[in-house]
Amino acid sequence: MFAALMLALAVQTTPDPAKAEVAAVLDQLNVASAAADADAYFALYTADARFVGTDAGEHWTIAELRAYATPYFNEGNGWSYPATERTITIAPIECRCIAWFEEQLTNDSYGRTRGSGVMRLTADGWKIEQYVLSLAIPNDLASPIARIIKTYEAAGEDPAP
Repeated sequence: MFAALMLALAVQTTPDPAKAEVAAVLDQLNVASAAADADAYFALYTADARFVGTDAGEHWTIAELRAYATPYFNEGNGWSYPATERTITIAPIECRCIAWFEEQLTNDSYGRTRGSGVMRLTADGWKIEQYVLSLAIPNDLASPIARIIKTYEAAGEDPAP
């Protein structure tokens, strides 16, 4: 009985290697973007990945994101969004090859933000299929901010393409 209890505790406290690998990719993403290392940054995505940014017009293929970001990276201008909290779920399917995540991030300009997305295990390791970066707006501020955006869009400043 004691041995079974200890085995059960060991299984519960043993870190999931797949979750650790996914977390490592997300950490590498921030390191590469902060270092303005385009090759390392874009190597973490699948060829058909999507990136959804904070602006309403930022719903990009990975090729579109590369075209946007490369000039900034070439000038040494990256961005840093280190995670302060993260939840990773490995899909409960036999291959254990799909993961989704959500993370709380911090950024010098935007403060607290969120990242979420989907990753797939490929022959080259875990790769990001979709990444969504969003602003964490407190509920008490959501309505006033929504009104500002409506006014901005009504004035012809619609950020959506």
